[in-house]
Amino acid sequence: MNTRERFLEVMHGNSRVCPPKWEFGYWGGTVERWYREGLPKRHYPCLPQYTVSPTSHLYVPCWKSIGGEGLPPGIAVVGGGLYWPTQGFPLDMDVRMHFDMDKPQILLNVNLLFYPPFEVEIIEEDEERLIYRDLDGVKRLFSKETAVLPSALEYPIRDWSSWQSLKAERLRKEDVVRRLPPDWDELVVLYKERDFPLVIGGYPHGLFGTLATLMGYENLFVGYYDSPELIRDIIGTFVDLWISVYEEVLARVEIDALHIWEDMSFGKGPMISPAIIKEFMVPYYRRLTDFMKARGVDIILLDTDGYCFDIIPLLIEGGITGIYPIEVSCGMDLVKVRKTFPELKLLGGIPKSEIAQGKERIDQILEPVAEVLRTGGYIPFGDHLIPPEVSFEAFSYYRRKLNWLIDEAGRY
Repeated sequence: MNTRERFLEVMHGNSRVCPPKWEFGYWGGTVERWYREGLPKRHYPCLPQYTVSPTSHLYVPCWKSIGGEGLPPGIAVVGGGLYWPTQGFPLDMDVRMHFDMDKPQILLNVNLLFYPPFEVEIIEEDEERLIYRDLDGVKRLFSKETAVLPSALEYPIRDWSSWQSLKAERLRKEDVVRRLPPDWDELVVLYKERDFPLVIGGYPHGLFGTLATLMGYENLFVGYYDSPELIRDIIGTFVDLWISVYEEVLARVEIDALHIWEDMSFGKGPMISPAIIKEFMVPYYRRLTDFMKARGVDIILLDTDGYCFDIIPLLIEGGITGIYPIEVSCGMDLVKVRKTFPELKLLGGIPKSEIAQGKERIDQILEPVAEVLRTGGYIPFGDHLIPPEVSFEAFSYYRRKLNWLIDEAGRY
């Protein structure tokens, strides 16, 4: 089986098939360390030099603004569990080839935010920082020293008036075809013969995630209580838009999975209450997931960091079929999730930072992985980006043992 076929079999619960060998990804500083410690440098991760759409190239001005050689330490290098392209991140090839891992999920690069997108505008720049307006209309501040994702200074959605203007100018249904990639006809031919999973959605598209990105977290939290009709209108408008775009895509291409980005949880639990999720998200999840499933896309994966165990029943009610990255470091228990929700598909679930502790600890953290692998419906990888404190020696031991466990799981 190729990677696409194995992905589909595993996500449909076949426990006799080996899942794809992926990692979520790696920090740029991690990859640079590994090159120094022995990772062969054959296909150095390439930073993008242009912008196409918010789906693939948010934050590109940040990465371009850093001079010198090497990867920015705070950039992500995509490892397959996180789809590509996204956020201007480069795609790893050297780690994948060295450890005989699989081809990544490829994200269909359709514009799911504003069309036309905002023009990138450099507002202020010096050796230490960059202030600019991105493709999504957000004014951002980027620190060149830390080189992590920028912080927002100003948002395009501020109130009913700004939202109505954006709807009229940049969310028109008649522009749906223009949201497709410029080489769409060629891609349609290519995708029919693919051997990798082709997915749609992704960052920053979600019923919480998109609003937090375009409004800011504080404004969104207040809006649930002070402006509920505005929040419903924003969510409903984007869901209707996404359905229109997906319908256009699915008329010509088979899609393997829908990714929904939320990041609505953190170390102690979700940032919003179950009541808010029930009222403002579940009905819209159902509208979106029912549409996709009726058209053959029955793998619906939701990305949220942090501790999210208590809201999983609501996600399932909304039609979500899988979650990731299952952050063990935030208290998520991989085995407990599997036993409590046996039909839920799982991706991730390995505490990334603990790989740095060496062989004995790696053996321990892979014990629950081996147990859940035997149940099927699980693709194991680090529960977010592998951090720079993980040496190449430690990662090599971990990755080779995980590969062996994956191969063994397919023999049961």
